[in-house]
Amino acid sequence: MSQTKVRIPNFAKDDTAPVADPAEKNLVRSLAKGFAVLHAFTAERDELTLAEVAREAGVDNATAFRFLNTLVMLGYVARVPGTRRFRLTLRCLDLGFNAIARADLRLQARPILRDLVGAVNEAASIGVLDGVDVVYIERIQAGIARLGVDVRIGSRVPVYSSAIGRAILAYLPRETQIAVLDARPRERLTEATVTDRDALLAILERVREDGIAFSDQETVPGLRVLACPLLDADGVPLGGISVAAPALRMTAEDYLRQAGPPLIAAARALSRGLEAAGGTAAPQHPTLADTNRDRRHHP
Repeated sequence: MSQTKVRIPNFAKDDTAPVADPAEKNLVRSLAKGFAVLHAFTAERDELTLAEVAREAGVDNATAFRFLNTLVMLGYVARVPGTRRFRLTLRCLDLGFNAIARADLRLQARPILRDLVGAVNEAASIGVLDGVDVVYIERIQAGIARLGVDVRIGSRVPVYSSAIGRAILAYLPRETQIAVLDARPRERLTEATVTDRDALLAILERVREDGIAFSDQETVPGLRVLACPLLDADGVPLGGISVAAPALRMTAEDYLRQAGPPLIAAARALSRGLEAAGGTAAPQHPTLADTNRDRRHHP
């Protein structure tokens, strides 16, 4: 963690204090206090008592106690055995590594995505798994707007119906596959959407065997999407790369034949590039706890 202290406005010590600066009216004071608690730890003072954390964060002991216990439960802070001190855990590194690694993935992906868009494909994308959704982190698009497709960086699509989602999920353990698929209701987004869990698991097995996933108008009517996983040296999926084209342009068989080989080659090239650069997408592979939480949010 940086040694620079987080500046906590004076009113953060008192949730009832008036807001003097209009720009601060949207500040979530409890979140600011939480980050102040995290930043109380430095390289020189990596283990602190509750009172020391309270002093460094500018909060009272009771507040520091609540935040420390919350951070312990979330896995960002640990109690030092046999003492009354606390220290940060390595989980704090995940936040920084995710940002750095995904930026590296986007940087390497752009020229590859541009090469995939042309006569056959009207869009090419990179997506990563976030809980039970695929989040697009890079995209090159030259058409398909007429189909009502408005996918941008940050857009989310369900894992079960998307080609990228299947490409990533196919390379995760079966327990994780089931947990993700069952985390929320699988709605029929189009007439072609496959929602049956056993059928989806069978599809994932074929994706694992073939190395490529196909979503034929299952998320958006009239849109065919192919996707391949981006794998690290151990075969762990870092994300997925996809191409898309209107279904009216050619048959599904012709599209697979024309778009499949270049996409597979692009996925391999990008995977090798990420491995050589030492970068990964650092995906958030959902655990059972993650998906149980999502199930509560999606009854």
